[in-house]
Amino acid sequence: MFIKNTWYVAAWDKEVSTEGLFARTIIGVPVLMYRTQDGHITAMEDRCCHRGAPLSVGRREGDCVRCMYHGLKFNADGQCIDAPAQSRIPPQARVRKFPVVESHRWVWIWMGDPALADPALVPDTQWLDHPDWRSLDGYIHYDVNYLLICDNLLDFSHLPFVHPTTLGGSPDYAAVSPKVERLDNGVRITRWAFDTEVPPFAQTVRAWEGKVDRWNIYNFTVPATLLMDSGMAPAGSGAERGERKDAIEFRGCQAITPETEHSSHYFFAHPHNFALDQPDVTASVHQAVVTAFDEDRAIITAQQRSLALDPDFKMVPFGIDAALSQFRWVVARRIEAEAKAAMDAVQAPASIGPNVAVARP
Repeated sequence: MFIKNTWYVAAWDKEVSTEGLFARTIIGVPVLMYRTQDGHITAMEDRCCHRGAPLSVGRREGDCVRCMYHGLKFNADGQCIDAPAQSRIPPQARVRKFPVVESHRWVWIWMGDPALADPALVPDTQWLDHPDWRSLDGYIHYDVNYLLICDNLLDFSHLPFVHPTTLGGSPDYAAVSPKVERLDNGVRITRWAFDTEVPPFAQTVRAWEGKVDRWNIYNFTVPATLLMDSGMAPAGSGAERGERKDAIEFRGCQAITPETEHSSHYFFAHPHNFALDQPDVTASVHQAVVTAFDEDRAIITAQQRSLALDPDFKMVPFGIDAALSQFRWVVARRIEAEAKAAMDAVQAPASIGPNVAVARP
C-alpha cells in the first residue's frame, strides 16, 4: 500500500524531452511522460484504454501519442482523438492524466485525486539550481521496498560502519543521540558530533588542521523526501551557534519514490556552497555520495533478501529507531486515512429512498 495524495518525484527534468517518450512506474502504476512543443510535461497512464498496450512503445505525433497496437491516437490530455475505421470515438476512450509540477530540476507527480493536487505542497529544493550552490544529478534503482531505504536515511548511526571510507568518520559519530521532533508530515532530526574526526570525503575537498564539529539537520517528510542542512567546521569554532564562516556546507536533496512493493527509485543531489568555480570538487563530492549510496544499496538489498526468507520475522526495536518508528507511524496513518476516505466515498451514495436528498455536514 502506498500514499496516493502526495507529490512524488518522477524524474529529473533532463530525462523528459520534447522528442521522445519517457516511461517510469510510480507506486505500481505505469506512467508515460513527454514534453509538448511548448515545453510543458504531460503525464498519463502508460496503458492504452483499448487493450492495455503500453503507450510508451508507441509513436509521437506532434503533441499526441499513437498506440502502435491498434492505432488509437491520444492527445496530451489523455483523450482518444483518432481511431482507425472508427467514425465515432466513445467519450470514455481516454487514459488517466496525472498532475505534474516542475520545480528546481525535479519533476513531481500526483498519483491521487487531482482535485487535491496543490502545487504549494511541493517541497522547496531551491539548492538544486541556485547559482550559489553546485551539485550533480543522481539516480539509483533499488530492488527493495522503499521503507527500508527510509529506515536507512532516518538513522545516521550506520555511517561509520557502512561508510567507513566515504561519509563515515570515526565511531564516536554513531554514539551521538540525535534530537527527533515530530512534524505533521514526518520528522525533523538534529545530530551534532563535536570534536570528531574529519570524514574521508571532506578530506578530499579541503585541508583540515584538526578535528571538526559536524552536523546533520534534516526534515524527512511524506512520502519519502529528505532535505538536509549538513556540514562541518573546525572544532570549537561556534558552528552550533550559527558561526559558519570557516565551515563547509551542504544541502542534501533526496527523494525515494516507490516503483512497486519490491522496488524503488532514488533521486539525489548534494549541493555545496564552496569551491563553486572548481568542477572537480563538485565531481569529487558527487562521487563520494554515489559510492556511499552504493554501499547503502548493498546492505539494504542484503537485508531485503534476509527478510524475504522469513516474512514473520519481528525486528527488535532499539532507542536509535525513534525517528524511523515515528515516520512509519505517519505513513501508516496517512494510508489508513486515505483508505477510510475511499470507503466513505463508496458508501456515501447509499440510497435511503427514491428522490430523497442526503444532507451533508
